[in-house]
Amino acid sequence: MAATDTVQLGQFTDENAERIVDRLEDAGITWWVKQSGGLTRVLFAGDWGVRVFVDAARADDAAAIAREVLGD
Repeated sequence: MAATDTVQLGQFTDENAERIVDRLEDAGITWWVKQSGGLTRVLFAGDWGVRVFVDAARADDAAAIAREVLGD
């Protein structure tokens, strides 16, 4: 499997991240998430949500999808 350069698309609530990754998958954009556990979320305010990472070559497309999902 070839390596894919990724960039962070953003940090989202669980619900919004799920909606975004569904749309990324539909668009054929490679993605992955980093979701902190419950204890980490309690102890570290910066880990309040899901971080979504996407293929760097498709970052602009992914950002447009995220904006559309979030209504921006």
